[in-house]
Amino acid sequence: MTKRHSTYRSAFTLIEVMVAVMIVSVVIAALLQMRGDTSNKLFQLKKIINTNQYNSFLLSNSENYAFEDSKIDMKRLVNEFELESDLRRKLKAIKTEILYEELEIIDTNELQQSEDEEITDGSGIIFEIGKTMLKTEDFSGTLIRVRLQ
Repeated sequence: MTKRHSTYRSAFTLIEVMVAVMIVSVVIAALLQMRGDTSNKLFQLKKIINTNQYNSFLLSNSENYAFEDSKIDMKRLVNEFELESDLRRKLKAIKTEILYEELEIIDTNELQQSEDEEITDGSGIIFEIGKTMLKTEDFSGTLIRVRLQ
């Protein structure tokens, strides 16, 4: 009786290597997709933050720039804030358009009239409700405004 010695080498077959490469490539593709989605979300978040900051500049100057259409640069909106000179230069380049649309006017004098249609002394308040849109080339933001007269 002769013994047969099998001479198997401990190595991977071609199929095993191909399967391993496919698994690694699928994992890498999934990671790249997640990174791309995260970058897109981060870009959108930065845009929203900038819009909110510019809207807060507009709110701080509401007596000057809220209830009429105007074209200004962002530097004029941020005059009252302490900012770095680099940021001021950047804001100076941003051209801004402020659009105002009157939505409704509520006169409380009309609400205070008695049943016999007596005219009151005019001591009521007039509420002006409007929409202010801050538009630039890159973004736009809208604020609902109320003014008392």
